[in-house]
Amino acid sequence: MIDYKIYNTVNQLPKSWDALPHHDIFLKTTFLKGLELSSPYNITPYYLGVFKNEKLVGIAIIKRVEMYADDIFRNNNSPILKQIAKQLVSKIIKGNALIIGSLMHTGQHGIYYNAQDISQNEYLDQLEKALRDLTIRIKSEFNKKIRIIAFKDYFENDAIHKSPEFFKKNNLYKVQVQPNMVLSISDRWKSPDDYVASLNKKYKKRFKTARKKASNIIWKELNEDFIKANSETLFELYETVSDNARVNSFKLHKSHFYNLKVSLGEKLRVFGFFLNDELIGFYTLILNNDVLETYFLGYNKELQRKHQLYLNMLFNMAFFGIENGFKTIVYARTAMEIKSSIGAKPKTMHVYLKHTNNFIANTILKCIVKYMNPIRKWEERHPFR
Repeated sequence: MIDYKIYNTVNQLPKSWDALPHHDIFLKTTFLKGLELSSPYNITPYYLGVFKNEKLVGIAIIKRVEMYADDIFRNNNSPILKQIAKQLVSKIIKGNALIIGSLMHTGQHGIYYNAQDISQNEYLDQLEKALRDLTIRIKSEFNKKIRIIAFKDYFENDAIHKSPEFFKKNNLYKVQVQPNMVLSISDRWKSPDDYVASLNKKYKKRFKTARKKASNIIWKELNEDFIKANSETLFELYETVSDNARVNSFKLHKSHFYNLKVSLGEKLRVFGFFLNDELIGFYTLILNNDVLETYFLGYNKELQRKHQLYLNMLFNMAFFGIENGFKTIVYARTAMEIKSSIGAKPKTMHVYLKHTNNFIANTILKCIVKYMNPIRKWEERHPFR
């Protein structure tokens, strides 16, 4: 017998949740607990357990997202035609959405099933039933209708693409989104010096220039006490970067980094950039087994260009990965060109989604997705010799 159960909090999860043979920290209760303690105000998490003969064989993270125009488009300095376009888009997509996956990070961090115990189609069948159940429950409890359902984010070789009949039956269409930028750590890089030595002349000079511009910047790891005492400053620096994004679906809680640090401990590393003892930037890393996941960052916008804060952060992330024996570094999907300049390569990704209003054709929604998350033309850099 195969069935499912939906949980509202991490404390309700069965003890066997973390015992499943998955190795993704974003699905572990330590991360989920930290996230739950400081979830954005417009996101409500649900946790799905799929059982076969009362044994937990699959899990999923489902987020109810309340989409508001002010959150979707924060930068209101656009020309009038773009403002009109944004208003039309927000009318269609604002409301409640169910997202299967992580909104906080690029990549497939939403589903897992043990293939030895259950087939993909059996697992997806239970997930389909759970989504119907949640849709009814949310309408009953909050009088809110689910307008969008989305499965997020899948590489081209992900097994989920082998179940096209599931997505066809549920009117979910596949759309390509911006790539995930991933740096593979070469076996030849035993130290950061080896990495720098592998750069060609042009990019080695660029590295030296970046370091020179940051010569009066001190960077160091931030401990739990510092993060707690400076949560407001960290949030303001994060907000400076976040508010400049083309599209947003949430804003972090002000205590997000502190709560996540308490929950993850050494699996979350936070590094600060200081100028004259003032915190002017920071970046965060999540240690996900042999994958180093770059997480949120922030910086003083007025000092960014002068000291090349962002580029120096990217180099620091690479050096941390090399020094600590990681195989890959996930740089996520923004600023592709500058990330390619330090060696990251684009990995194509797809999402599956639909609008529940039959009057809004998927072709229209597809156009909206491309407007909000366009496949931008950019020049890939090739920094290595």
